[in-house]
Amino acid sequence: MDVARLVELNAAYARAIDNEQFEQWPELFADPCLYKVTTADNVAKGLESGIMYADSRDMLRDRVSALRKANIYERQRYRHIVGLPHVMGHANGATDVETPFLIVRIMRDGTMPLFATGCSRHTVATGRDGALKLAERIVVCDGGRFDTLVAIPL
Repeated sequence: MDVARLVELNAAYARAIDNEQFEQWPELFADPCLYKVTTADNVAKGLESGIMYADSRDMLRDRVSALRKANIYERQRYRHIVGLPHVMGHANGATDVETPFLIVRIMRDGTMPLFATGCSRHTVATGRDGALKLAERIVVCDGGRFDTLVAIPL
C-alpha cells in the first residue's frame, strides 16, 4: 500500500477531529469496523478493555451524536501531531499500520496541556470506491491517566 495514501488518511482523520468536524470522522471507517482507545499497560497485560469502544460505523455515529447533544464536558479542542505510518504487514487485502501521535488539548482559557501520546494501530482496506477505510483503529495511549473525561475521539 502506498505510504502517501496512508499519510493522507491519517491527516484526514486528525483534521476531522481537530477541526471539530466530528460527523466526517465515522466516514473514514469501513463497516463493520473496530475503534478502541486503550492504554499501553492494558495491551502489555493482554487486557481487551478500552476507554472508548465501537464495533460499527453506526456506533461511531452514535458517539458523535452523544458528543453533540448529550455529553456535558468542559469546552476543549485537540491538535494532533501525527508521525509517519509504519507498515507492519499485509493480509487478506488489508494493511496493518502503526502510527505515532501526540495530542495537545486546547482549553477555553487558552491553556494547552499535553493530553495524550501513543500510537494508533490500524488495519486499512481499500473500499469499493478506491478510498482507504479504517477497518480497525486501536488507539494505544502511553499513559493510563487522563485528567479529564475523554469526550472527543482520539
